[in-house]
Amino acid sequence: MPTTITLMPHAVCWKADPRLIWTMVVTNAITFLSYLVICLTLIYLVRHTRKVIQRDWAYFAIGFAMFIVACGTTHFMEVVTTWIPVFWIDAGANIITAILSAYVAIMFIRRASTIGFGINDYAERLASTEQENDRMQHSLLDARKLEDWSRMSTVVAHEISNPLEAVQSILYLIQTSPDVTAEIANLARTASAEAGNVLTISQSTLGFFRQSTEPESTDFRSAAESVGFVLGPLLQGHQVQLDITAVGDVTVEALPGEVRQVLLNLTRNACEASANGSKITLIFIGNDDGVEAIIADSGSGIEPNILSSLFQFGASTKGRNGNGMGLWSVKHIVAKHGGTVRVESMVGEGTKFVLWWPKHFPKISRTPELAAASR
Repeated sequence: MPTTITLMPHAVCWKADPRLIWTMVVTNAITFLSYLVICLTLIYLVRHTRKVIQRDWAYFAIGFAMFIVACGTTHFMEVVTTWIPVFWIDAGANIITAILSAYVAIMFIRRASTIGFGINDYAERLASTEQENDRMQHSLLDARKLEDWSRMSTVVAHEISNPLEAVQSILYLIQTSPDVTAEIANLARTASAEAGNVLTISQSTLGFFRQSTEPESTDFRSAAESVGFVLGPLLQGHQVQLDITAVGDVTVEALPGEVRQVLLNLTRNACEASANGSKITLIFIGNDDGVEAIIADSGSGIEPNILSSLFQFGASTKGRNGNGMGLWSVKHIVAKHGGTVRVESMVGEGTKFVLWWPKHFPKISRTPELAAASR
């Protein structure tokens, strides 16, 4: 008669050491339960992301979940066969696990490039998000600085306006004096007009949004000549020559005083950066669409590490001697008028600012919201 082989459970083999039996039972049970939870979690995620996940990826995720639970089943069968020798059932579980393992391995190989691309894309997006967060933090800081300046502007503008009004009154008395010469009266009128311009500049610079919203016709050449008069003492002190050239029609629609403010900031900066005996060139080229303005000097130039943040609020090439508002206000004034500003500079060779100022004030800036905000 053929010999019948009876299989024995693991507990028979391990009976010499009960601690070994329970160690195997507990660890395999925990592993099975963990795999089962992972499987159920994957199925839950697929069900709740089916609107955004592609169908083939959903199938892949479900297949992976089945592979996980199959692996867990082999551990469960280790617990069962500790006392019940159903090793063919255990073998069946291993066969199913092997099939699912092969399926998952093939799917991973087929999707390796896609998964790699997705990981790299996610890393790039994460880095971009962090950079955007840094930019937002800087923007918030700039907004806080601007708010502080706005709070100061009312007090400072008031303190400036009172003495300037007194100066204008004295200049008026000089103009109307019967004994004054025509030359002195003309100088008094010019000085009075410039005092009014200084008051306008101070109010629009320190309280950037508190200004008129009605554009006026402004001539770049006249504005540049006025700037030259205001900066006359500074230009003479630095022994710097101001050369103004205008080609074509250089008249644009602009908010009152803002063309002068832009030219004043850029020309003053050029003068302070220029060596004695050098020249600052202001060139205005008019055409049908707008005016190109070039303000160039042969001064010390701007360091490359400063150049990238030159138009940011608080950034200055003058160190502690600058407040970082001049070029920031230039950029925002030009942008508000629909124009652009760029800078070219080489250390030791000078700096050139190139402005494009449209002929007409943009309609979007005439909206009631912006008008209300400016008040």
